[in-house]
Amino acid sequence: MDAVFSYAGRTAQPVAQPLPTRVGGFGGVAGLSAYIRAQGITHIIDATHPFAAQISRNALEASHNCGIPLLVLERQPWGAIQGDDWQHVPDIGGAVAALPDAPARVFLAIGKQNLAPFAAKPQHFYLLRLVDRPSALLLANATAIIARGPFDVAGDSALLQANAITHIVAKNAGGSGAEAKLVAARALGVTVILIDRPVLPPRHVVGSVTEVLAWLGHSAERGV
Repeated sequence: MDAVFSYAGRTAQPVAQPLPTRVGGFGGVAGLSAYIRAQGITHIIDATHPFAAQISRNALEASHNCGIPLLVLERQPWGAIQGDDWQHVPDIGGAVAALPDAPARVFLAIGKQNLAPFAAKPQHFYLLRLVDRPSALLLANATAIIARGPFDVAGDSALLQANAITHIVAKNAGGSGAEAKLVAARALGVTVILIDRPVLPPRHVVGSVTEVLAWLGHSAERGV
């Protein structure tokens, strides 16, 4: 079957894939629906980041518009275990509010899209880990490390200790590639402020590529 990867374009040098790749937005639901019809797409697999809520909503609506099936491939969210010091918040604003008033040393493990709100608490030191070097940090007292996961527990433990981190702010992305910081935080007694996933409409969700392939079966003659 033919297939195409679609990326938003937020990463300057995404990892190469063994299939044709397109980069950039579609122009909302109407643009995505038009693309699906023009390309003869028969199945949609929504494998975006759990926090990429807008494209997930658009994909679901476009699938309804075009009368084609959609399947969501999504990692299970992380869950706290004994020894974790986690505080759940609903969104970025909640994470900013959850940080203490007294100066702290914060590992902002949230990517580059949502840094500006943390300028409301300039008393903190912020450690950023980003895939691409930013043009500006947006935060007065911040240091950026440029790195691409997956990360391991030993490396993240060393990172937290070297920067005397007291708090981690992270999105509940799930999966193993970014979980190391949470394991390290548990061992070091670091507080984790975990942003809950956005609420999306009911969809058909699976947790593995094997389940995706079983869903596709032999029915997808063209364009996934």
